Order: sequence, then C-alpha cells, then structure tokens
Amino acid sequence: MTTVLYPGTFNPIHNGHADLVQRAAVLFDKVVLGIATSPQKDPSVLSLRVELAEEALSHLPNVEVIGFNQLTVDFAKKIGANVILKGIRTVTDFEYEFQMLNMNRALAPGLETIFLAPSEEYSYISSTLVRQIASYQGDISQFVHPCVAQAVAEGKIV
Repeated sequence: MTTVLYPGTFNPIHNGHADLVQRAAVLFDKVVLGIATSPQKDPSVLSLRVELAEEALSHLPNVEVIGFNQLTVDFAKKIGANVILKGIRTVTDFEYEFQMLNMNRALAPGLETIFLAPSEEYSYISSTLVRQIASYQGDISQFVHPCVAQAVAEGKIV
C-alpha cells in the first residue's frame, strides 16, 4: 500500500489544494493531508483547519486529514508514508520546494517527494491571496469550499 503525505498549513484550504488531493487520490492507495502547525500557534486553530479540510475532502474515501506538530519527515514515518506530495504553481515554488526536498532526503533517505501542478483553473489561487481578499470582506466563494467561505463569513478564520 502506497501512502502519500501532502503536508502544509492549508490556511485556509482552497480549491487548488483540493484539486491536488483529488488527483493524488487516484494515484495512491491512501492520501494523508497533513496540516502543520507550530508550538506558538493556538491548537484550536489547527482543529478548525482539520475540520474544514475534512469537510472539503469528505467525498474522497481514501483521504485522511491529520494535524501535526513535528518535522514533516518524522510525521511521514509515523503515518507510514513513503512519498511526500508538494504542489508547485510557480518557479519560485519549485526553488523553495526543491531545497526542502534535498533537506528531507538528508533527514530521511528513501522518503521520496513528487511534485504536482494544480489544474490551470486553480494555478493562481494561494492561501495568502484568499486571506487577503477575505480581510477586505471580498467574496472568496469561487476559491474555497463552501464550508471555508462560511467559516470566514462567521469570523472563525481569516
């Protein structure tokens, strides 16, 4: 069984993320969307991000959403993932992710990383842009799952 870990902060999860998960769910036996946080973050924020991602991805039976607060390579080992999935939209993304790939190889030889580009219709979406639009009370509904748009409208996340 091949398990892929798609790690990130997913703050918030958007349609580009969901697109990658959906395509990975066809390629791998199991997809774990690992939502990362840090010791400095409020744990309730992580719980909400996990809840929203679970709802947004609930139609995919081989996808699990788990929050984590450790090195990505250690989390990958913990869940039995043999592959890390990273989304690439731009050359800048690639440069950063390639550096991370090499660091992860040094920390966990044998743990592979693959890159997927989002579908063209989602290639311009980023969590940063979604948060910026939301901070000005802009309509984010075309970029995120309805549950995320509702959480933003209710002031639960921004």
